[in-house]
Amino acid sequence: MTADKHLTYITYLKVDELLELQQPLSDGPEHDELLFITIHQVYELWFKQILHELDALQKSLESGNTHRSLALLGRVRNIMKTCVSQLDILETMTPLQFNSFRDRLSSASGFQSAQFRELEAVLGRRDDAGGAADKSTGMGMSEHLTPGSKARERVEKAMQRRSVWHSALIYFNTRTSLPEQVLEVDPKIAWEPNEELQAALVELHKNDPEANMIGEALTDLDEGLQEWRYRHVKMVERTIGRKIGTGGSSGVGYLASTLFNPTFPDLWAIRSQF
Repeated sequence: MTADKHLTYITYLKVDELLELQQPLSDGPEHDELLFITIHQVYELWFKQILHELDALQKSLESGNTHRSLALLGRVRNIMKTCVSQLDILETMTPLQFNSFRDRLSSASGFQSAQFRELEAVLGRRDDAGGAADKSTGMGMSEHLTPGSKARERVEKAMQRRSVWHSALIYFNTRTSLPEQVLEVDPKIAWEPNEELQAALVELHKNDPEANMIGEALTDLDEGLQEWRYRHVKMVERTIGRKIGTGGSSGVGYLASTLFNPTFPDLWAIRSQF
């Protein structure tokens, strides 16, 4: 394959096309709508990258590759830190500034971010474990997405296959013998904490430095997601208070209900056993 001699920075990154994607709908348009669009489009790009990294992470964990797994977990954690820091920029927009164009959003809602729903599913969230997109409506993780769409199909498929946690269990099992019932659990069913598994994880943390590093890196990832949720809910509360969210969601009420729900509960449970 020969290099394209006419390739430039602009054509390789498709900069012209990229800069055409920010299209405010408000009259004028309102000054802050461009910021709102830009921030959320950047989030979608980061979600795409995280999903790409998590796919590689699962393969790496299942092959028992400690060092590559640690590198991938570190990258995802740093991306999450970037996602959190972007909220600082969004919070420079006051409630009055947001409300100057909010009515233009109509039924559009962050609940319709298929990539974030897919990210939750890849990490292990399922509809039967508080995974409903909005507890005020009882709708599942994919039900805010268009029926038959590729986006909805991706989310539903992610809930059918092994999650990052299931892949981590395969990795830990290469370092010690985990309880058989843990390895045979149906990945379509929400994970329930397991005391026998926790006992095995404690021993791994004490006696296997590499397994310990993987466990701590997974905990970092979990903490990063919880940090993002907290900052997100406070940003929304600061911007719209307790009003109903766009698209008819319960807004802050739903977002607050997702706080302090760990993705990898067994890794948190063992903290009191050291």
